[in-house]
Amino acid sequence: MGIDVQSFAVANLRRRPEVVEIGGFVVGVDPGTTSPYINYATPLPGARPGGRDVAALIGAFRERGLKPRLEFAPDAAPAVEPALREAGFTVEAVHDYLVCTPATLTPPPAVLPVETPSTDKDYEAIDAALSEAFGGQFASSPEGAARLRRTEEGGGAVRFVRAPGGGCAGAAMCSAPAVETSELAGVGTRPDFRGRGIAGAVTATLAEALLARGARSVWLEYGGEGSRRVYERVGFRPGGTRLYISLDV
Repeated sequence: MGIDVQSFAVANLRRRPEVVEIGGFVVGVDPGTTSPYINYATPLPGARPGGRDVAALIGAFRERGLKPRLEFAPDAAPAVEPALREAGFTVEAVHDYLVCTPATLTPPPAVLPVETPSTDKDYEAIDAALSEAFGGQFASSPEGAARLRRTEEGGGAVRFVRAPGGGCAGAAMCSAPAVETSELAGVGTRPDFRGRGIAGAVTATLAEALLARGARSVWLEYGGEGSRRVYERVGFRPGGTRLYISLDV
């Protein structure tokens, strides 16, 4: 499964507005932001970069005023981490990921109405709710709402539970499938609405939607034991790890 997840990472970055392929790496760039969480690189499965390859990768970031940063499944390219560490990269985090397949998907009872956004107000409300859910790590913005719309209109999916009286109580998104798998991300519930099953409902609905479109699997990363239990209840199972590594400049 690690190879599938890494092949997906490559295909997903190739969807960025600007793509640089250099030394066994793919760099995905969105000129609308300098965020290192959107502009980053990933290695091709099985890549074995040398010092010159890593130097060229660093140069591609610096030419654009961006922080050199990578996300990848290390088991799919085991020679990459040592090469990056030798060049001064340091690990930000290692996250476990979970995988859901048609055989494991277990939707919860349909007690919450999960909706597909259709208006600008819907996308704006979702972007604002996710900003609040993640403690303001990113500010809500027109660009964020536009990225959500592009996800839905580009073959992925965005789903949310509407708050009483309007707005968004919680939401998540799923990328368009690549190499028969899709990443589910951004699962967030506003603090006032937690503990009501919203995360499980949107996660299961998204996984069901993407699997119905022909994806062989849907995968996600989790941030703690509480969220892991939520995802496991709807059919996600352990799959492997993903490495986040960057170079301070």
